[in-house]
Amino acid sequence: MPLIQSISGLRGTLGTSLSPHVIARHAVAAAAVLPDGHICVGTDGRPSGEWIRDIVVGALRACGRTVHVLGTVPTPTVQLNVEQSSAAGGIIITASHNPAEWNGLKFLGPDGVFLSPDKCSLLWEYAGTDASVLRLEQQAGTVNNITTAIDDHIGIVRRLPATLNLPPLQSDVVAVDAVNASGSVIVPRLLQRLGYSVAGINCNGSGIFPHKPEPIPENLTELAQAVTRFGACMGIAVDPDADRLVLIDETGTPIGEEYTVTLATLAVLDAIPDPANASIVVNYSTTRMVDDVAELYGAVVHRSAVGEINVVNKMRSVGAVIGGEGSGGVIYPECHSGRDAMVGITLITSHLRRKGISLRGLCNTIPAYHMVKQKIELHHTTMVPTILRNVAEMFSDARLSFDDGLHAAWGTHWVHVRSSNTEPIMRIIAEAPTREQALELARTVTSIATV
Repeated sequence: MPLIQSISGLRGTLGTSLSPHVIARHAVAAAAVLPDGHICVGTDGRPSGEWIRDIVVGALRACGRTVHVLGTVPTPTVQLNVEQSSAAGGIIITASHNPAEWNGLKFLGPDGVFLSPDKCSLLWEYAGTDASVLRLEQQAGTVNNITTAIDDHIGIVRRLPATLNLPPLQSDVVAVDAVNASGSVIVPRLLQRLGYSVAGINCNGSGIFPHKPEPIPENLTELAQAVTRFGACMGIAVDPDADRLVLIDETGTPIGEEYTVTLATLAVLDAIPDPANASIVVNYSTTRMVDDVAELYGAVVHRSAVGEINVVNKMRSVGAVIGGEGSGGVIYPECHSGRDAMVGITLITSHLRRKGISLRGLCNTIPAYHMVKQKIELHHTTMVPTILRNVAEMFSDARLSFDDGLHAAWGTHWVHVRSSNTEPIMRIIAEAPTREQALELARTVTSIATV
């Protein structure tokens, strides 16, 4: 696979596109782009992260940088540490939900947020240029091994207002699948400090994925079985770098990743004193269940382009109380401006306890929709403007937005058509009250796009 550079960072496959040379050049380029100060480095736990970390740390030290090595920790833990320690930025060694043969680098600025598109472009430019623009030092920077990052993260989350004055638990068990990666320690430990007993599966921290690491229903059968076997009140799954959260209800049924940001939004709006006119931000590909929840409280939903940095920028511009992405990402600025599974866990479990309701019971209070996701291979990217124009003409009766490809909405159903940031494909996401309606929307777009 070719090397992928996007607003989500750098990704590639080991031994082909992601070589030691490539890693070192991008680490040095990051040092050139970031302001003065120390840089935080963490890994998601996959075995290749160890030698990649050594290259990254060595390259940063060659630039005279002090490096804070956090160890195997979630992406949001690095984000929080950057912010709390007043770092110049951070580098997270992860390929997110990609399989084991993949790895990569995510880059953070001094606010703990992913780099802007302009900063990313500059970093890619520096990584591909000769060394004359990059500053290497005779005196190597120092290394500090930080061993408290996980407990610091839990401490911050536990101090959120949502966790205060909760009714006591009886003997609730939560089953956890962390795919043996960075969530293996922090998720069970957080739950225990929230008062739950934990039935951990795939939480040994080895970095060896026991199944495909993306937390979608077909990969969570073992967790679903564990929920019923242990009589758990829910199951919790995270991806390798633990910025995405997916839940399984007490019957052992995956509720779907779109419910994560929906339920977190419900929890926040229900807890704040005056939710009317509060702002929420999600991307254009996120379920309209969020809109239904917002309407209950008189809150306002704003949409952004896909990508965490785009959601965060929109949240900041409108002063959002919560936001995120339908892929299981919750962003709660009361804690920090990044997708954080630990924040999602805390908000949702706290709300369940306050209301005395089960996870399935809470989901049943929200109108359900069916989402269909498809993709079309693009032989030429020059096709995209024509496809979008033709789709817009077909859907002229809809409320149209061109902020991120094309988003067409009609009350209870919508379709989003956009070219991928990382692959030569066009993504089609449709949602409607019935699966047949969603499929029909997707088929209509496909028929136009493949003419």
